Amino acid sequence: MHRPVSPVLHDYKPSSVTPPKKSKALQWFVVGLGIPLIGLALLTLVDRPRATSPGPSIPSMAASAGSEVTVADLAVEPFVYAETPLVLAPEPEYDKLTLTIRSGDTLDQLFRKHDLDIGHLATIARLDAAGKQFRRIKPGDVFEITHDDGQLISMYSALNLTSALQIDRLESGFSAEIVERPIETRKRLAYGVIQSSLFESAVDAGLSDKLIMNIAGIFAWDVDFVLDIRTGDNYYVQWEEVWQDGEFVTDGEIIAAEFNNNGRTHRAIRFIDDSGRTDYFTPDGHSVRKAFIRAPVDFTRISSNFNPNRRHPILNKIRAHRGVDYAAPRGTPIKAAGDGKVIYRGVKNGYGNAVILQHGGNITTLYAHMSKFAAKARLGSRVRQGQTIGYVGATGLATANHLHYEYRINGVHRNPRTVALPKADPIADKYREQFFTMAEPILKELEQFKSTQLATVAHLSN
Repeated sequence: MHRPVSPVLHDYKPSSVTPPKKSKALQWFVVGLGIPLIGLALLTLVDRPRATSPGPSIPSMAASAGSEVTVADLAVEPFVYAETPLVLAPEPEYDKLTLTIRSGDTLDQLFRKHDLDIGHLATIARLDAAGKQFRRIKPGDVFEITHDDGQLISMYSALNLTSALQIDRLESGFSAEIVERPIETRKRLAYGVIQSSLFESAVDAGLSDKLIMNIAGIFAWDVDFVLDIRTGDNYYVQWEEVWQDGEFVTDGEIIAAEFNNNGRTHRAIRFIDDSGRTDYFTPDGHSVRKAFIRAPVDFTRISSNFNPNRRHPILNKIRAHRGVDYAAPRGTPIKAAGDGKVIYRGVKNGYGNAVILQHGGNITTLYAHMSKFAAKARLGSRVRQGQTIGYVGATGLATANHLHYEYRINGVHRNPRTVALPKADPIADKYREQFFTMAEPILKELEQFKSTQLATVAHLSN
């Protein structure tokens, strides 16, 4: 019996018909061609410049039916950010102006003269630091101004070697402060031999006028640099130079010095105590100062010595000259010979304008023929050795400008040039150990320098 064929399949087994086999030759062709193509693709990816990479690319997930997405397909190449150089805005350029104060000038006048904002000056003057300095301005002061078409940006003025007034414009107004000016000190050494005078020798050795005067001041108690100097005298000096911003500013203090005069050696080493006072001592701690200095004025010559039998040039009769006359130009400062108290100041008979100082040990000194008195040397005031008490003149019985100087002990006149002067106090006990520790390397350095100089001189002489 033949049944009709049903449209529904009841046989779920796979068909027994074997599909046609693929050609092996074709497979090897595909494999052989595919491997070089894959290698070429990889090389292309490696060589591709990173800076021009189009960025990450993710394969489309809407793949056609039956396609397979692999992990390799999802690999994302890292994104490289190109570095963009940072361009800074240029600093604004402002106008610069330097104002130098001259006699009679005021900042108000100078601001108006240079079309600077007067309102800014008034605002700044109300600031404590600025107002205080504005009230003290003097000829020679310098103000460095930075402005924008008259509108103040900043002001700067050096007050001294180590400080300055700095003014800056802020969003809220102006600021003013005292700022430090850092300095650097450098040590220098020099050697000189005297042929005619200390001054000429020191100039040849490269020393400034300031250093020359300081050397003379240190040894003034032991050496008369007008009368005691001999040809062949020599000296060694170590001092400080002051530098700022890489430029030489000035000579500083002498650290140590040696002066060899007529067979005698004098040495001095600087010491600064806790109060900031500077003094000079010998290597064994004795002060190089005496209680008095021989000549209380920088003189050109001695016009008249101590002489009990001198004939007076004006009175024309024998009249004892109980002091020493030091000839010097009018206005030369006269210094106190020692620490003391002013017990007389005024016109005194033939002495003209005169000052008398009372010192310890019943010693008094008199200074006569002054052109005028120093303001600080008032009657009853105390003065220190070396302090200016008046100025050379020719008042009273005098024929030319000079200082007449007298030295008395218990009212008895003594020759100021030959009297034995009392010594100043040695270094204080509490500083002795500190002084010796500090002095040792200084003396070694000075000795090494001396040896070098002497060796050089010996070599040149041969």
